[in-house]
Amino acid sequence: MNQEKPFHPMSGWMPLFCVVTLFVAGPGTIIWSVQNAGGSLVFLGIAFIPLALVSCFGFMAVAPNDSRVLLLFGEYRGSVKKTGFFWVNPFFSKRKLSLRVRNFETGSTSTPDQKNDLGQVIKKGGRTSSKPSKVNDRDGNPIDISAVVVWKVVDTAEALFKVDDYEHFVEVQSEAALRNLASRHPYDSEDSEVSLRGNTVDVCEQLQSDIQERLDQAGVEVIEARISHLAYSPEIAAAMLQRQQAQAVVAARTKIVEGAVGMVDMALNHLKRDGIVELDEDRKATMVSNLLVVLCSDRHTQPVVNTGTLYN
Repeated sequence: MNQEKPFHPMSGWMPLFCVVTLFVAGPGTIIWSVQNAGGSLVFLGIAFIPLALVSCFGFMAVAPNDSRVLLLFGEYRGSVKKTGFFWVNPFFSKRKLSLRVRNFETGSTSTPDQKNDLGQVIKKGGRTSSKPSKVNDRDGNPIDISAVVVWKVVDTAEALFKVDDYEHFVEVQSEAALRNLASRHPYDSEDSEVSLRGNTVDVCEQLQSDIQERLDQAGVEVIEARISHLAYSPEIAAAMLQRQQAQAVVAARTKIVEGAVGMVDMALNHLKRDGIVELDEDRKATMVSNLLVVLCSDRHTQPVVNTGTLYN
């Protein structure tokens, strides 16, 4: 297993001075040797020039939140994360890897750079627009869901050597984790059960944990994962809207009936306590019925005035 090893390179300023000196000393030695030493030191002056050229390949500059992975003839020698100007073995292969925080939205796909036969980039890659993923929730209802994942590389060796393309690996595994999470929970729940819509914070934390578990082997840390789009699929959205409206109406009516019954009970107790009127059971039933109609009706009632006696 390739675990990241820190590499501590030497500063590049002293080697830079030496390389410049070799570039100057090479021609100078050749000229001096020809003029004064009969050409005995010409080969030494000639050797200075290729030595300086080869040494130039050892220079590298590391920007903030950047790194270099060093390879020597295919063998991993270490990673440089320190910012600055350095010089290393000129025969090292220096592979650049960004440590910056990145983010993407599931449902979007990235297109790689197009290169010619010489390896030169002729067309820069890009990313398509995001499209929510269609998946069935735990109850079998089709829903559209997408998430935003914020991540960064923390282990350069694992990111380069354990997976083929760590960026593509992050995208595919995040999409798979999101689909798996959506299939384990219902879209909505009436009880205390965890649902996608009602427990957004808990669901996002679980999503982050699931993605991190899949990306540990790629040297990637998931900083945040949150759902950016959640809705019923168009084919059932109208039916689910009617169901939600019906549930809202039932809940409102239940509250109205509870209040109306309490008001009727309070009215009867008040009449009995103050002795305003004596009502038999039939008249109590009639009064209760009339009050409930008035209090529970969704339209204005039309009063009927009784000009006769209480019983006519």
